[in-house]
Amino acid sequence: MFPIRDHNPSTRTPWVTRAIILLNIAIFALTSPALGDMTDLWAEGALYPAAIMQGVYLQGLVTHMFLHAGLMHIAGNMLFLWVFGDNLEDQLGHGRFLAFYLACGLAAAGAQIAIEPLSAVPMVGASGAIAGVMGGYLLLFPRARVDVIFIFIIFFKIFPIPAWVILGIWFGMQLLNGTAMTAGDGVAYWAHIGGFVAGVVLIWPFWAARGGRAFWAENAGRPPHPHLDYARTRIPVVPRRRR
Repeated sequence: MFPIRDHNPSTRTPWVTRAIILLNIAIFALTSPALGDMTDLWAEGALYPAAIMQGVYLQGLVTHMFLHAGLMHIAGNMLFLWVFGDNLEDQLGHGRFLAFYLACGLAAAGAQIAIEPLSAVPMVGASGAIAGVMGGYLLLFPRARVDVIFIFIIFFKIFPIPAWVILGIWFGMQLLNGTAMTAGDGVAYWAHIGGFVAGVVLIWPFWAARGGRAFWAENAGRPPHPHLDYARTRIPVVPRRRR
């Protein structure tokens, strides 16, 4: 189950969100063995907690946000950024959104380093920064409608649910796995947790300046503009034949 789009249209073009997505895709192509094969860029740009604690490879604090370990890794991250990033950029403006994104990524890195300061396992991925975007989105638009696709073996269904439900479930899963210390699956759960919390904290002053709870009350926690209703798919329905 994962989000594929929201019903929250932007009022301005999300140039920064698009640029981040394109940059991630370009770097992924350069570092992919099947394409650019610039593996040195991947090795030098990853985040190594043990190295950071020794004061070396400090560039990894930023560069790790633009590296990915596989096609599904980057596809999932860019999908989440595409769904939630444009609305925060719309609210914050281009420059402040970029600063917010990078700050959340740094907070995510800090959280992972704090949990595993002696780890020599490289950490890569934009998910910590994107978790911050999700945290900010949750605070601003808790009841925005988000279309979620549920896949069960060969069956799938798309249905809209409030943002606080899907984002709350996602964050709860990170906490559950993070506290269980399921490090063997290769996921930096505490980076996700740290990024998400940072997103909520950093967007809090902006939310408060908009009126806090009064901002929610104006639209019942929904975006301050009409939501977007998507047309039904044009894919024809093929009835099942009974024999």
